[in-house]
Amino acid sequence: MTAECCPNSLRDISHFEAAVRQFRSQYYERDPEMMQALSKGQAPATLIIACSDSRVDTGVLLGAKPGELFTVRNIANLVPPYEQGAGLHGTGAAIEYAVRDVAVDHIIVLGHASCGGIKAVLAAAGGKPIEREFVADWVSMAMDATELYLNPDESGVRHKVSVDLLKENPGLVERASVTGSLHNLLTYPWVKERYDAGKLSLHGWWFDIETGDLWKSDKNDFRLMPAI
Repeated sequence: MTAECCPNSLRDISHFEAAVRQFRSQYYERDPEMMQALSKGQAPATLIIACSDSRVDTGVLLGAKPGELFTVRNIANLVPPYEQGAGLHGTGAAIEYAVRDVAVDHIIVLGHASCGGIKAVLAAAGGKPIEREFVADWVSMAMDATELYLNPDESGVRHKVSVDLLKENPGLVERASVTGSLHNLLTYPWVKERYDAGKLSLHGWWFDIETGDLWKSDKNDFRLMPAI
């Protein structure tokens, strides 16, 4: 899934400490009132569910200031369907907190091109099992979404798409998985309640790392179309 770099040495991260100093200078010294307010609590308008991929940093991409985004990141920016009971539901817990406690107005599911998680699930679909303890079951949601939300005919009937075609066009799977995650969000009762009442808006986005293009969902059926 990933390529190793510098296997015989640890890469330097000392520049991150310098970045913290710069952050402190920019916000704590130039805008202390904002940081004092944030130290007492948060009230972001937006929950963003994004991929853990290092190339798609939500704060950098959206130019967000501290306190503007409540962020969840996981492999392939997936939202599992609502499920109660045993288990550690990290993504579900974050969604619940953002919706029920922080009371966000918007949820953005942000997918992206060249997603390693999607490449892994396509490899598995082509007969190459994912040799990882947790990744395989997790990313299988992306293929489930592809079968559900890709390539309907005029009557709305969905047709299975060949794995070879999907491997040649992984963006189809990346965007279909965003659509699937939006539909999965509506299986959470407190998300659906606020959505149906017009108090919560759901957005699907897909960012092309190579070109900088952005695709966005249609508000009626969650399909993604070119926007920028």
